[in-house]
Amino acid sequence: MALSARISNGWKVAKISINVVRTHKELLIFPVLSGLSICLVLASLFGIASGTFGLRGIDSGTASRGIGYLAMFAFYVINYFIVVFFNMSLMHAAKQYFIGEEVSISKSLQYSVSRLHYIFLWVVFSATVGVVLRILQDNLGWVGKLLIGILGIAWSAATFFVIPILAYENVRPAEALKRSTNLMKEKWGEGITANFSIGLLGFMAFVMVGIASMSISALVNEQAGIIVFAVSMLFLVILGSALNSIIISAIYNEVQDSNTQLLGNNLLNDLFVEK
Repeated sequence: MALSARISNGWKVAKISINVVRTHKELLIFPVLSGLSICLVLASLFGIASGTFGLRGIDSGTASRGIGYLAMFAFYVINYFIVVFFNMSLMHAAKQYFIGEEVSISKSLQYSVSRLHYIFLWVVFSATVGVVLRILQDNLGWVGKLLIGILGIAWSAATFFVIPILAYENVRPAEALKRSTNLMKEKWGEGITANFSIGLLGFMAFVMVGIASMSISALVNEQAGIIVFAVSMLFLVILGSALNSIIISAIYNEVQDSNTQLLGNNLLNDLFVEK
């Protein structure tokens, strides 16, 4: 299939996800809550670390490096937990929209609460992988950095469907990863044109925001331009996060033969290109 046709299909999916946000702007609360929660956790952890170790931090040494990795593991667990929890809530809200049910923020949050066990198991699994990769990176020099870069791309592709799998299938972390990987290989392949389209939309929006901010800086004052740029970029980050989760939710539910009829099978089959 021609690249232009794949990009066109990706644009269609992007438009669908944008329409979901346009008709249900309240869905943006999920990435906002996620971001605020992470900021609060980071501030709390920084305060605890400063009070415990002082502003100089942890001294170097084998034992201290071990403590550092343990702290990193704890941070990964907390960070991943927040991200997965609110992403799952958003994906469940999107599913409500796709199957024609009333979209409810509270019910979506409650659904994530009902899946806390599976979320926790996954974030511990993911945090363990993250720390192991970081240890390899720290001890293998440039080889480690190259290896981590390659593995990072593979990990992103393999975990593409993990969150909806955790939401709707009673499987443990290893099985969720296997299911997600198989779903990518069997049905979609590895070229994610929908994400490319969202990225292209984001880039276009970034350019327009940059032009508008520079114009305001020149016509009004520099401070106003900076404020407009910062606020606009924050909104784009929130919107991009929401769009990504909605796309994943739509694709997963269509693949699982749910009542979702928003996306046609031919369109979905062309979103990812088989090797």
